[in-house]
Amino acid sequence: RVKGALMLYEVAHAIVPPVAKVIWRPRVAGLVNIPETGPVLVASNHLSFADSMVIPIVVPRKVVFLAKEDYFTGTGVKGAVVRGWFEGIGMVPVNRDDTKSALASLDVALEVLARGEAFGIYPEGARSRDGRLYRGRTGVAQLALTSGAPIVPVGLIGTEKLQPVGATVPRLVRVTVRFGRPIRVAGRFAGMPPGRARRELTDELMDAIAALSGQPRAEGYNERQHAV
Repeated sequence: RVKGALMLYEVAHAIVPPVAKVIWRPRVAGLVNIPETGPVLVASNHLSFADSMVIPIVVPRKVVFLAKEDYFTGTGVKGAVVRGWFEGIGMVPVNRDDTKSALASLDVALEVLARGEAFGIYPEGARSRDGRLYRGRTGVAQLALTSGAPIVPVGLIGTEKLQPVGATVPRLVRVTVRFGRPIRVAGRFAGMPPGRARRELTDELMDAIAALSGQPRAEGYNERQHAV
């Protein structure tokens, strides 16, 4: 299954990004900040369902994102096509409403990083419905501190117009993707209490994302709504 998913990804990535770039012409800045090899966390603001497709399209290396397992369990021709698409762009299924599965997703991320791959994550945890950048959750910092992988902050602009909530087909809208300088963790938090280290690293990351996206800040966390 892993070999099959890899073949699907190679085929999809050879076809989809060039076509998508011609159609949507995304503006991309700072792509040089993505390491060509080795484990890396790609941490972005979250405005649209399309975010998890925009980033893999503009990044030349594979970026693994988690996706609702519903996309992988459909039946018939449509189910096979949807499953093939999500596997083809490197997504991994997770049941976001199952606490144990959500915790296991951290293990999945560590496995991806241990293979030397890039893992995409949204520190806000859910899409912003009002355009503001919410406080980051510390899971991304936990992954970075555990694995030693650098974090590349990403600012997405305009993806909420590309595929608004409720829309099933992407619109012809130009989006902007900005990649910031990697935040490296090696040796920086030695001796600091783990909770404080996670919080400080997360806040540093969110400051970097805000500078890239230009979003106004929200004081609290973004609570995920189930009716998505």
